[in-house]
Amino acid sequence: MDKFTNSAWFMRIVAFALAALLFISINFEMESDKKSLGLSTAPEISTETIENVPVEVYYDRENLVVSGVPETVDVTLKGAKSLLINAKNQRDFKVYVDLSDPAISMGDRTVTFKISDLNEKLVATIDPEYAEVNVQERVTKEFSVEAEYNSSLLEEGYTAGQPTVSPKTVKITGAKDAIEQISYVKANLEISKGLNETVNSKATVKALDRDLNKLDVTIEPSSVAVSLKVSIPSKTVSIAPKQTGKAKDGIRITSISVDPKEVTLFGSETSLEKIDEITLPVNISKIDGDTELELDLNKPDSVQKMSLGKAQVKIRTEKVDVDEENAEPVVEEEEPETEQKQEEQVVEEKPEPKEEDEPAAIESKTFNNIQIVPVGIRDDQDAELESDVTSITLLGEADDLKKITKDDINLTVDVSNLDEGTHDVDLAVTVPEGVEWELDSKTVSVTITQKEEET
Repeated sequence: MDKFTNSAWFMRIVAFALAALLFISINFEMESDKKSLGLSTAPEISTETIENVPVEVYYDRENLVVSGVPETVDVTLKGAKSLLINAKNQRDFKVYVDLSDPAISMGDRTVTFKISDLNEKLVATIDPEYAEVNVQERVTKEFSVEAEYNSSLLEEGYTAGQPTVSPKTVKITGAKDAIEQISYVKANLEISKGLNETVNSKATVKALDRDLNKLDVTIEPSSVAVSLKVSIPSKTVSIAPKQTGKAKDGIRITSISVDPKEVTLFGSETSLEKIDEITLPVNISKIDGDTELELDLNKPDSVQKMSLGKAQVKIRTEKVDVDEENAEPVVEEEEPETEQKQEEQVVEEKPEPKEEDEPAAIESKTFNNIQIVPVGIRDDQDAELESDVTSITLLGEADDLKKITKDDINLTVDVSNLDEGTHDVDLAVTVPEGVEWELDSKTVSVTITQKEEET
């Protein structure tokens, strides 16, 4: 045995064994280090789904309209995890549909989604894989716009005129078959419940088919200006003072007058037709002599509002003996008398000279719904008044006011020097001589627009 261990072959075998063990040990440690440092040569394969990836469509946008392509798709990627993370974060790839071939035919067709700018080491799956699209000729046509609103939202008693639209027409672009389906072009004016004043607002334009379904088209402009005039019917009636209560002993009421003599009522036409006057109760039980009172006017329940809420009442009295208190001058006037007695009575009823020297009382009379007439409109312009009627109050002697009618009053507004746009313009008032006038507003808003050229 000692001879074998001391031989050269034994030493060679031991050296070879040690070298083999050393080689295996070193390689094992290197593999362990690579794994610990992430340097493994075998990559980790994984999958990642990226949702809502935008879809681009390539086609002749000037002459064609393409519908049916979804706005987004989901893309599932498979590959090395490091590449997946980068693709998900950067999203530097594109999903598209190519319809750019000039010879493409019109109608329905099935197209597949494609992907570009994706790392070639990644595999992509698109959901959905394809889309059913429709290709149509692109058409542009001009349509008139009709404004609409919910009339049930008006306050009770108020009415509205026909809404006006500016511009009156819009251009609608879309697929040929969609344009042919257009039956209505509406601009819906949004109003709130209880509307009681004129509205000027913007409204979005919609194109609808015969069943009032919204069509997928492009409208230019997409919104228009809508004006809706809201007003309330009015009626001017007289104020009739009515004596209530019993006069004190020794006091006789000779006259009761009211100022103003008329009041304007506002409400529905049906309600106003039933009212001819407003009764003003005047209690005379506490009257000791000539008196002036300010009394409230009672608004009828069927009326929305009145032009005034109070009126001035003048009460004229005379002192009489208690025995004569019940004698009514009206009854005496009804009895037949000789001409001589009538003349004597007239003389007795004449006021004292000092009363004749008093100036005549100034009274007022209100006229409603007086038309405002624009003058000086140029041939190439249109003029629209915010309100083409107004009320005016005339001040003067009673005899002069009785003779005046609406036809004697002229209200005009000069628009000859106005440019396009909205302006506040002074009203020009013409009334008969000897009376003065008052207006709630001495100006009116006027909108000037250019007339559309006829084709």
